[in-house]
Amino acid sequence: MNRRSFLTAAATTAAAVTTATPLTAQAAPASRPDSERRLLREWFTATHRSMEAMTTELGLAADKIDVSGSGTPVPSAQTSPTNIGCGLWSTVAAAGLGVISGTTMRHRLDRALSAVERLERAHGFWFNWYDAHDGSLLTAWPETGDPIRPFLSSVDNAWLVTGLRIAAYADPALRPRVGALLADADWSYYYTPYDPADPVAGPGQLRGGFWPDKPGKGEPTGHHYGALNTEPRMASYLGIADGSLPTDHYWHLLRTLLPGAGQEQQPQGEYVDIDGVRVWEGHYTYRGRDLVPTWGGSMFEALMVPLFVPEAEWSPHSWGTTHQRYVRSQIEHGLKEAGYGYWGFSPASVPDGGYREYGVDAIGMQEDGYNSLGVVTPHANFLALPQAPTEALANLRGLARAFDAYDDRYGFRDSVDVTTGRVSDFVLALDQGMITAALAQQLQPGLLQVPFRTGGFTSRVRPLLRKEQFSI
Repeated sequence: MNRRSFLTAAATTAAAVTTATPLTAQAAPASRPDSERRLLREWFTATHRSMEAMTTELGLAADKIDVSGSGTPVPSAQTSPTNIGCGLWSTVAAAGLGVISGTTMRHRLDRALSAVERLERAHGFWFNWYDAHDGSLLTAWPETGDPIRPFLSSVDNAWLVTGLRIAAYADPALRPRVGALLADADWSYYYTPYDPADPVAGPGQLRGGFWPDKPGKGEPTGHHYGALNTEPRMASYLGIADGSLPTDHYWHLLRTLLPGAGQEQQPQGEYVDIDGVRVWEGHYTYRGRDLVPTWGGSMFEALMVPLFVPEAEWSPHSWGTTHQRYVRSQIEHGLKEAGYGYWGFSPASVPDGGYREYGVDAIGMQEDGYNSLGVVTPHANFLALPQAPTEALANLRGLARAFDAYDDRYGFRDSVDVTTGRVSDFVLALDQGMITAALAQQLQPGLLQVPFRTGGFTSRVRPLLRKEQFSI
């Protein structure tokens, strides 16, 4: 399955925080050398500038821009819920770090929220593609005219809801409007309840989404998001936190596929009973290292969610351990197994044009998983900063120096083929949004995490992570 095409094609209750320094109520400056902090801040400022360049007059972050020329780049015609969410949290991060003023942040968030309020929705959720310039629902692809069947993606909507929650905490004046938008966003729409008599038809998991042009709920995707260590778990966390999904949904997600099922390797592990659910706590082994695999072996599957939900803090011996080993596996694949001299593999632009998944096949469940192919993606390195800061900074400096993959206008290009030297012409809102969030976490720990450390995240999600028993 093409994860990119499926990802983007396919009342808040915490006490108010001050809008002059948004979302810093639980944050503290990172303890880093001054020279390193200056470099990280420089990278954040340039990356945020690219997000500004991708933002249309309507206030929505478009999908991408071409930064290969010397002129002002033109935002793409299309945007998605994920792109819009990235724009929202990038704006809040910029204000929290002092790159823009609180007044500018409030103006930009108000403008973006006004645009989001205008977007056509169904069943409380947003469609996969809109015109970024006028907000109209796209039914044909702008570049080719190929038809688009409007689709409601569970994971895509999760990232917009994430951005909206962050915006509401950053500017309390927006909370009633965000609350009104999210009142109808009931995650049970995507949920298939668990049926012990037929766990294949009733797996207790979320559908990838629905095409709502059919009677009733619409036509569902033929699959559910079953793998736990993938980016759709953000939708699971949001639904569990707001009470629209049962907590046992978490235990029906798969650490690996079950023994005997076709997958990248036969897992080791054991069955355990947790909260009345029999859970297969399986793991893979890569280069002597036990870890919980993702679906395809890419970095953003494992490490986009903990930008916001503090998994490693709440589950240090399970989530914290597998995140650390996952990053180490990516490093060893790039430097030792493949011998590229660089590492960090995640879905991104193809340097020669187009888009595809990149990853380390051996740490993904899919039998025909994502391959690295010598294409290194800078956002993957930024995601790895908490686990491997020295290695990530060295890798990014190397990409900038050896391939001219960074410029101080718009930050790092989306991808680099280190075997040919070809660098992508584009930056993408999704990938730049991960970079801004990762840098904000390094420079001001907790800056974007406040909405996910309160309410249902504390009372429902955190206890689940505390009980997690990965067999690693």
